[in-house]
Amino acid sequence: MQTRISEILDRLSPPVGLLLLLMSVAIGAGTGFAAVVFIKLIAAIQNLGYTVLPELLPVLGTWVYLIVPVIGGLLVGPLILFAQEAKGHGVPEVMQALIVRGGRIRARVAAAKIVASALCIGTGGSAGREGPIVQVGSALGSSLGQILRLSDDRIRNLVGCGAAAGIAATFNAPIAGVVFAIEVLMGNLQVRSFGNVVIAAVSSSIVSRLMLGAEPAFSVPIYRLESPTELIFYLLLGILSALVGIMFIRMLNRAEIVFDNWSFPQIYKPAIGAVLLGIIGMGFMYLPAAHHSPMPFMYGSGFEFIEEVVQGGGSFYLLLLLVFLKPLATSFTLGSGNSGGVFAPSLFIGAMLGGCLGILFEQYLPDITGSAGAYALVGMAALFAATARAPLTAMLIVFEMSNDYHMILPLMVATITASYFAQWLHPESIYTIKLAKRGIRFFEGRDMDVMQGVKVEEVMRTRFVSINKDRSVAELMALFQETNLLGFPVVTGENSLWGIITLQDVHRSQALDSFNPREMKVADLATEGPIAVYPDEPVWVAIQKMSPRDLARLPVVARDGSMRLVGMISRSDVLRAYDVGVVRKQRGRLEDQQTTLRSSQGTGFVEFVLNEEDPCCYSQVKDLALPPHVNLVSIKREGNIIVPRGRHQLEPGDVLTMFGRLEEMKNLKKVLNSRPAAAS
Repeated sequence: MQTRISEILDRLSPPVGLLLLLMSVAIGAGTGFAAVVFIKLIAAIQNLGYTVLPELLPVLGTWVYLIVPVIGGLLVGPLILFAQEAKGHGVPEVMQALIVRGGRIRARVAAAKIVASALCIGTGGSAGREGPIVQVGSALGSSLGQILRLSDDRIRNLVGCGAAAGIAATFNAPIAGVVFAIEVLMGNLQVRSFGNVVIAAVSSSIVSRLMLGAEPAFSVPIYRLESPTELIFYLLLGILSALVGIMFIRMLNRAEIVFDNWSFPQIYKPAIGAVLLGIIGMGFMYLPAAHHSPMPFMYGSGFEFIEEVVQGGGSFYLLLLLVFLKPLATSFTLGSGNSGGVFAPSLFIGAMLGGCLGILFEQYLPDITGSAGAYALVGMAALFAATARAPLTAMLIVFEMSNDYHMILPLMVATITASYFAQWLHPESIYTIKLAKRGIRFFEGRDMDVMQGVKVEEVMRTRFVSINKDRSVAELMALFQETNLLGFPVVTGENSLWGIITLQDVHRSQALDSFNPREMKVADLATEGPIAVYPDEPVWVAIQKMSPRDLARLPVVARDGSMRLVGMISRSDVLRAYDVGVVRKQRGRLEDQQTTLRSSQGTGFVEFVLNEEDPCCYSQVKDLALPPHVNLVSIKREGNIIVPRGRHQLEPGDVLTMFGRLEEMKNLKKVLNSRPAAAS
């Protein structure tokens, strides 16, 4: 099927722009429809669990807030085994696919993510719906690109289209969807990809508006900035949002570490997290302020209570309590392996924090401050900016969700402050911290760790043009004209680096009355003692030295102290180094996973292909009852080599490579066809 479709595409050879346009429309419409189904499914499950069930069994009382989440966790567990990518909040998995696998995401992820997340959020799991839809849209775009056998760059572009469409449909915010895809996932802006992302977001938004309505996500009163002095209070809100955002990131990360390291079957971990969530929920419902609500405020996405708070509702102590309960509830939900997003929890926490601060300002400084609801509105954006390091997305999504432009100045002040302050205190965002634990350093759409393995000397240019510092400026200008270059290293007679000269330096000098190109020397205009790198340093060091001043190139000098010029490295060389690093990192993983072992008489390798009916499928590696002198060396899954760890789940189609004594492996197939040993 896939081959035939790609052959038809090759035969027709449509214009590239037209093909990408049609695919963007299809991805946007498909993601929009999936978002509608997802939202309605969540509402149906929530109604069943917290309206129908209490009416049928009133004897349950407050126990319903424990029982329903646990049921959801038990149902989600098997779905996570079906597609591991559906675990957690989804966006880091999309990032990893963009960095490591050229944007390739398995098609089964979309189905598993929708069902698992709907069960989690509908039964009260403290999570958002945007992460799942971003992952679903990205999987749709990736699958379409793989079917048509497109290049990695175009598949990545389609993944970005799906992500933008997911945000646009879920929050009815097409502009924010586009910015989210570029600011958080893609990391850079290209005119060609930008157009496709916009079209996908528009298509998705049209579908969701036709089926769900065109109203903003929140009904918000018109708020205004009461006085310029009030911006100081919003600056303070941004600083506090950074601190609370870091608290949220660390709580969620700690919960993930605890549950991942816990020797307990993965299939039951979401239910354990639901038990902890249920204990919080039961206790919360005994508060007087919670009696009018069908479920605890920290359950689900919490949009209904967010709207109440941004309209000025809620007491100070209730909002302050929720500032801490919501991160805790989300950490139990997502840290245990349940499925959902962190976008909505960030908005919820920010609204509670902003509402608290607004109540204090409104009570003690009523003459110069606005309503508490205004601070709740801005707090939503500030806290998301702090957790995701995406201030532009935060500003736009709150603007589109509230349809209120009057608060744009407070939004700008609070989000930029929160994002920069949080970045200074905690370099990893709520999305990238998960990748960092896997050895992936995400920056502007690239894995920065690969730069550590590539030396400057491997990509620098050894054939370069330089000029002596004693040459005239007239000769320098002729050299600029001949080479069409924008700068040269300046050397002495011994080819030692003395400085650097750029065309911009010459242009600045021409404005001076004393400018005389025949009498002036290059040394009169050049910058002496420029920044340089050594050949044996990693390319990452060159990037760090180029970034502060936005330098286009750096000279490379010998490390022997002579300052002898041996090469030049430019931005294009850095990009080439990244490609080299990616290939090397992938090759290194394969070499690590396929380590050559010394063969001895009576030992060897044997491969087994798992079928769905094999009882050991969906079991963990640590539960396999292997003979004493037989080891599982690697797992090959869909073309990828996996180094087996105790927590890895076996799936149908896995190719297991075993090494050990051949006499013990004669009956190994029987072992794999038997039940695995019970977990200790």
